[in-house]
Amino acid sequence: MRGLGRFTLACATVAMPAVGRAQGANASRAANVAAARSDEGIERLNGEIERLAAISEGTVGVAIVHLESGRSLFLNKSERFPMASTFKVPVAVEVLHRVDEGDFGLDSMITIQPGNLHPGSGTLTNLFDNPGVVLSVRNVLELMLRISDNSAADLMLETAGGSDAVNARLRALGVTGIRVDRPTVRLIADYIGIPTLASDDITPEEFRKLAQAVPDSINQLAATKFEDDPRDTSTPEGMAKLLQAIWQGKALSKTNTDLLIDIMRRCLTGDARIKGILPPNTVVAHKTGTLGGGENVHGAGTQNDVGVIELPEGAGHLITVVFVKGEDDAERGEQAIAQISRAAYDYFVTNPVVQ
Repeated sequence: MRGLGRFTLACATVAMPAVGRAQGANASRAANVAAARSDEGIERLNGEIERLAAISEGTVGVAIVHLESGRSLFLNKSERFPMASTFKVPVAVEVLHRVDEGDFGLDSMITIQPGNLHPGSGTLTNLFDNPGVVLSVRNVLELMLRISDNSAADLMLETAGGSDAVNARLRALGVTGIRVDRPTVRLIADYIGIPTLASDDITPEEFRKLAQAVPDSINQLAATKFEDDPRDTSTPEGMAKLLQAIWQGKALSKTNTDLLIDIMRRCLTGDARIKGILPPNTVVAHKTGTLGGGENVHGAGTQNDVGVIELPEGAGHLITVVFVKGEDDAERGEQAIAQISRAAYDYFVTNPVVQ
């Protein structure tokens, strides 16, 4: 094993008969030369991604994995970043795993009550103010992933069996570096600085009153503290491992793997992020996450996008994870995500295999 910069190459040793030993040695040398050339290209791409990360004035974490060749690169691979709504991917995995196990079906119905309607992005709160609306598990799953509905996310977290069940599933998959701890209603409350929530079953109007009562100074302190909170965070490497497990069919049955990927392909958020400057009609199955921003909080904004880019002309699939934290300007964070994604896309389109 030998290292080039931050990257490590591994070579397998195979016993050969004496007659073919010289031929085998030549082949081994050729393979090593090809791998080294590939690594030099990845090193250059890594340098470019580090340069592009500076577009953001926050901290950027990156994981890029080419599924077909196994080549990868990382920036701040083991640093923890607030997941924001990208936590909905591991929640979806546990929900669909329970469907695979027969605990309930995608057509099982969930009754939406006033206490299930929570603040944040999405449409459930706006559309279903009256109690008694009934939606299927699949309906709620789609709302959670496609439009990042927070009320839907909290319903799916409960349906999954809570945070402990989601984390146990991650451990069973061998995925480290991700932890899910709170429903979105408590996560947002902690970010804002709301001192206590008597219950998760709080209406949007009650939540707004609590949020409006928080002084700006407390909001800033809470948001800054949130940046260092290990709860509901992921490392770039951890999220990449989860996406890899999904795409390789190790996390779910084929039916539910295909379903999850299809829903993520139809994600309606984040057009300026991974997809931002990719060629038109590039297929990206992804999930975004956003937290903070605004004039009252500084240095504690989060912009994330995680997913898989489908490369053209049989060039394969590219796991792309870009986390940004500590960024005041959401547009700047999105530009960093878009530029990094395009650089990785261009490299692997022209270098789909080891040369």
